[in-house]
Amino acid sequence: MFVVEQKCVFLDMDNMDQECFHLMGYMENDLVAYARIVPPGAVYKEASIGRVVTASSVRRKGAGKLLMQEAIGKCNELFDNTNIKIGAQLYLKNFYGSFGFIQVSDVYLEDGIEHIYMLKNAAT
Repeated sequence: MFVVEQKCVFLDMDNMDQECFHLMGYMENDLVAYARIVPPGAVYKEASIGRVVTASSVRRKGAGKLLMQEAIGKCNELFDNTNIKIGAQLYLKNFYGSFGFIQVSDVYLEDGIEHIYMLKNAAT
């Protein structure tokens, strides 16, 4: 999705996958949802959720909400209710805000797309 739909051709080899947890959602043997859960201290002092993606076939059907609920729950389970920091595409600010994330940075460009850092306090 990142390469084809968003036209972001880039090498995505950050050598973090081995340290991370990978949350995958399947429908009839097809991978339709994915998120990477990054442990605290690996990228940020907080845990992080990244590479959040759903297949076009399941968008606008609640798959993204379910994926984020599961990812947040898994962060809380794995890392004992830690704060969670994400780098979010700006247009998804309200989506992530619905899970308790708040904007904590100015807008920055990543691969030509406007992003912001957002933080979810463990208490929310």
